[in-house]
Amino acid sequence: MTHSSWSKPSVALADFEYELPADRIAAWPLAQRDRSRLLVCRARTGTLEHHTFADLPSLLPADALLVVNDTRVVRARIVMRKPTGGRVEFFLLEPMAPSHDPAIALGAHAESTWRCLVGGARRVRSISTITHTLPGGETLSAELVDEDAEGFRVRFRWSGGETFAELLEAAGRVPLPPYIKREAEEQDAETYQTVYAELAGSVAAPTAGLHFTPRVLDELREKGIQTARLTLHVGAGTFRQVKGDRADEHEMHRERVSVRGATIERLIEHARRRRDGDGAPFVIVGTTSLRTIESLYWFGARLVAGESSEELSVGQWDPYRLEQTAPVLPDIVEALEAVDRWRADAGLEHVEGSTGIMIVPGYRVRACDALVTNFHQPGSTLVLLVGALLGRDLWRSVYDAALADGYRFLSYGDSSMLVLDDARVSKRNVRD
Repeated sequence: MTHSSWSKPSVALADFEYELPADRIAAWPLAQRDRSRLLVCRARTGTLEHHTFADLPSLLPADALLVVNDTRVVRARIVMRKPTGGRVEFFLLEPMAPSHDPAIALGAHAESTWRCLVGGARRVRSISTITHTLPGGETLSAELVDEDAEGFRVRFRWSGGETFAELLEAAGRVPLPPYIKREAEEQDAETYQTVYAELAGSVAAPTAGLHFTPRVLDELREKGIQTARLTLHVGAGTFRQVKGDRADEHEMHRERVSVRGATIERLIEHARRRRDGDGAPFVIVGTTSLRTIESLYWFGARLVAGESSEELSVGQWDPYRLEQTAPVLPDIVEALEAVDRWRADAGLEHVEGSTGIMIVPGYRVRACDALVTNFHQPGSTLVLLVGALLGRDLWRSVYDAALADGYRFLSYGDSSMLVLDDARVSKRNVRD
């Protein structure tokens, strides 16, 4: 691999701002998830179609592979009381100890340290530790260890034999996004969770998946459409607005990734079929799933180039550096095969690590023929990602159409499907 100079993508943030009226932000989910609206954009022609999410199985060919993020949202808000009775709220952002891996930190007994946002922090800095009695009689203490630009490092200790995950389930609150201007209710514990959520670790939902119902999943299976599950634990950084005038001034947050060996094998099998024919599209559900599968590609590209690593790690600008400096880049099949060999050689059941990949205009996706995604905040990294897929003019046409036609926006809002390769996604496939 060469080490010649390279440049970050130059993207003006003003091109990805738009006016979002407050009354277009969905504060509540629909009673029926799959009754949400689905705006389909066919990128090659710019055609827009209006559907409901329940139509999704009829819009996909039988040889599609649906890639979903099966992370589970934890009750990441903890409200405690100072000795004087004052309210202090801790919003868990990411685990620090005993591990950065959410599964380990949530499975801890007696002590777990997290980076947190702290409501009322100015009033508690003089108090080293806050102790609180939970409804079940257990004692929970929170010690503000130190502070940095990202928040406080807080060490939680508790009595009783339960894990930190069990403590959060009993005493924590659902972490609704800051733009939903209401207190979380008990029903949010179900509605702000995908029906296929499995591995706990997110402090925000992968919202594109909120529209799926058992009925939609059954219809997809009946048609022959397979599903591949991977995991990216969504951090609160997903809501962070891009600062500055240009995207290259933004520091992207890192998030934990875990992908089973069986999932990688399924991705390889599908990628081979896609490479060898004109069908077999990758239909990616959500920006988190897209960032995960693209991170797998770039990790594999580095392995093919001879780099070594103890775990998956992809930096914010790694794809752009490699795209500009690598003599040759592998295709998606070669990259995934390299990842699977690395996993097998290391005796691992999962490929795990972290990614800070930032997908902005100028990026070329490797394994996405259609993206199912919600409508995102103005000027966010997620709108930049949509712009990377559709281009500067078409993404705005999609959002203008959604605003003009009464679509609901953000986490509890409606959905879109951005079809990048209409020849693959619209191909009719009938099972023998």
